[in-house]
Amino acid sequence: MSQPNQLRALLRTERLHVMPCCFDALSAKMIEQEGFGLTFMSGFATSASRIGAPDLGLMSYGEVVDQARNICDATSIPVIGDGDTGYGNAMNVRRTVAGFSRAGCAAVMIEDQVAPKRCGHTPGKEVVGRDEAFDRIKAAVDARADDDILILARTDARHQHGLSEAIDRAAKFAELGADILFVEAPKTVEEMRRVCSELPGPKMANIVEGGETPNLSHDELRDIGYAIAAYPLTLMAAAMKAMSGALHALHDDTDRAPMLMDFAELRDRIGFNDYYTVSSAYETSKRDH
Repeated sequence: MSQPNQLRALLRTERLHVMPCCFDALSAKMIEQEGFGLTFMSGFATSASRIGAPDLGLMSYGEVVDQARNICDATSIPVIGDGDTGYGNAMNVRRTVAGFSRAGCAAVMIEDQVAPKRCGHTPGKEVVGRDEAFDRIKAAVDARADDDILILARTDARHQHGLSEAIDRAAKFAELGADILFVEAPKTVEEMRRVCSELPGPKMANIVEGGETPNLSHDELRDIGYAIAAYPLTLMAAAMKAMSGALHALHDDTDRAPMLMDFAELRDRIGFNDYYTVSSAYETSKRDH
């Protein structure tokens, strides 16, 4: 089954799909190894890991699609790519959707922020006018007709114009044909309930630990009505904290063994054992062991 069809099948089930977000091929592979059914390429975490810079529109379209391709190549579960604002006008949006489809993504997110965009839980966000926002989603849906990919339509209008405007925009996105709706950064449980009760189809919650949206339990998110719960920074924050601790231990020459994954498990998770198993069928490859 293709990644888009896998995602469609997941969305037909009446349950919450917990979605840890990846930032590179290894993090995506580990998400699949731990039994999660889908992942999202976090723009925040990808920008941090690929260019060591904040998610403020600094990565180019080419860099983002290249990262998406590496992630999709490393995993068999559905991957949702971060298409940002579409990198230009409606014609750029069409190219962005096609590019993410060719990279292997099951879905691509297109949002209504002013370019260059900002992380959804940081200051200074602005959104484009309704007509431009709708044109972006219309162009994405039109491009979907040529490529097997789902459209995740995001609005950040809550920050600048209030929740009602955000819901109105998302409702129009659904009318235009978006497959999944994402109203970013509702600030209370009641706002989250409004999003889910007033909008059709599958909705995604974005849970940033320390961010503006309440960090509810999985059961609470399911009962409110969300189909997907994205955790965009959980792995990045955990990895950075672990690396910082190990670096301090190395610098101070203290015991770092408790902080480290066993070398045998590390090799297995990366894929050394699978490589050796497959390569054993070829005499010339055996020399690499």
